[in-house]
Amino acid sequence: MTDTPLLRIRNLAKFYGGRIGCTDVSFDLYPGEVMGIVGESGSGKSTLLNAMAGHIEPDGGEVLFNTRTDGLRDTRQMSEPERRMLARTDWAFVHQHARDGLRMSVSAGGNVGERLMAVGARRYDTVRAQAIDWLGRVEITEDRIDDRPTAFSGGMQQRLQIARNLVTGPRLVFMDEPTGGLDVSVQARLLDLLRGLVREMGLSAIIVTHDLAVVRLLADRLMVMKSGHVVESGLTDQVLDDPQHSYTQLLVSSVLQV
Repeated sequence: MTDTPLLRIRNLAKFYGGRIGCTDVSFDLYPGEVMGIVGESGSGKSTLLNAMAGHIEPDGGEVLFNTRTDGLRDTRQMSEPERRMLARTDWAFVHQHARDGLRMSVSAGGNVGERLMAVGARRYDTVRAQAIDWLGRVEITEDRIDDRPTAFSGGMQQRLQIARNLVTGPRLVFMDEPTGGLDVSVQARLLDLLRGLVREMGLSAIIVTHDLAVVRLLADRLMVMKSGHVVESGLTDQVLDDPQHSYTQLLVSSVLQV
């Protein structure tokens, strides 16, 4: 493992008036590492994810990313064009609801191809070939390339969103409840796909979920959030098998009782 983290979060905070969204969050994420963030609704996990990804403006702290050319840089200090390019290349964001991450009026191939064209791809045949390749990698057959996402099931839409995000070879993927709202059998298939892609591509990822089974399968490390604070963190199996904080113990026991 390299000594330099891919992402370094320092004292990140977001407030909504007098209410804490998240506060005093710090951690390092290394290349190829997957971090899970869990907690009940309102714990601050989605606020933290969106603050890190630049979707909302934090009220304090640093989001340092190890850029390809200039090393660690605070993304909050980047220019808007720099942040947009980062979001199209080295970063990706998988939404819980695939419709939020897709162009629903554009074909499946067009959804994947758009991200390639945003980083400079211009040859139609090359873009289409890469779109076909990535649709295949997420188990969407080539004969669906011209279909719009509205013709797809929820699970297929989520797989298409993943293809759209990963086609440019990002180094860091933010995932917000990637299996939320899907049937159990569809969830299992999607998790297997995600686990394979993370390993194959050497991706770093940050996954927000309320489902402890998801983080056990995908995450190397785990942070537990309550009321905007990180109350426990460590290796995933260690935290889940021997939780130290009373809130983590409650989360784990509630799953075991189901």
